[in-house]
Amino acid sequence: MPNLRTLLSAALLLAAGAASPTLASPEACAGLWTARNEIYKAQGYCFRTQRAIAAFGNAGCQYDTIEDVPLSANDRRAIADIVRQERALRCPR
Repeated sequence: MPNLRTLLSAALLLAAGAASPTLASPEACAGLWTARNEIYKAQGYCFRTQRAIAAFGNAGCQYDTIEDVPLSANDRRAIADIVRQERALRCPR
């Protein structure tokens, strides 16, 4: 489960992004990427990209396929909200 600081940071980024959805700042996109992937890390996802492995590592990971990660309804909603914001900001994938 992501920590409160991460969730608050993501909420602030979401609120800031809502004011100007076409202007993606690298910091906003990075914050959203981090918030989303912290949720997956907390639930045991094994990252594949060098960026994610460098940021989170794979120690203790259990799930190679993202669809297999056991996410709560709240986690799923949070991820969906973050992904929507990333798309609205046109963050790189």
